Amino acid sequence: MALPNRSERPVPPYAIDPAVRIGHVHLKVANLERALGFYRGILGFEITQRIGDGAAFLSAGGYHHHIALNTWESLGGSPPPEGATGLYHTAIVYPARSALAAALRRVLSARIPLEGAADHGVSESIYLRDPDDNGVELYCDKPKELWPRDSHGNLAMFTHALDLRGLLNEAPPGMALSTGPEDL
Repeated sequence: MALPNRSERPVPPYAIDPAVRIGHVHLKVANLERALGFYRGILGFEITQRIGDGAAFLSAGGYHHHIALNTWESLGGSPPPEGATGLYHTAIVYPARSALAAALRRVLSARIPLEGAADHGVSESIYLRDPDDNGVELYCDKPKELWPRDSHGNLAMFTHALDLRGLLNEAPPGMALSTGPEDL
């Protein structure tokens, strides 16, 4: 009895379990205190654990860690040169537009320059750099039922300018504005 030729039977592509998610990001930084000034001082993550002067683990909401920072191989180092491979950006997802607006207000009050701001149809995003020149995206998803679709029902993301003034108007009233660390 001959085995069927595999090329005659289409094999469905493997699909990852839909419950899989991407976990934490671990960044090499040149100066731990400077990095903490950004991720804790500006963005508001809480330190969950610190390992001497070489590493810190930060989270939102008491999780073990969303972001880890270390100087184990990078103390005093410089960012990778342009044109090198590596991390494009870390994306931090905010649960609501008002929370993203509050983050934007803190970033602007700390005089951290924005590299961009976009409405992608599925999300609204703000792009900037941390003190070690790592790309950071702050964003919130739009409700799934509002995601743009083409005539065949396929996702049809785009990049349009984000109305930053309109976003800032959604920041919680009376939120304290920080000037941020002097060295950013």
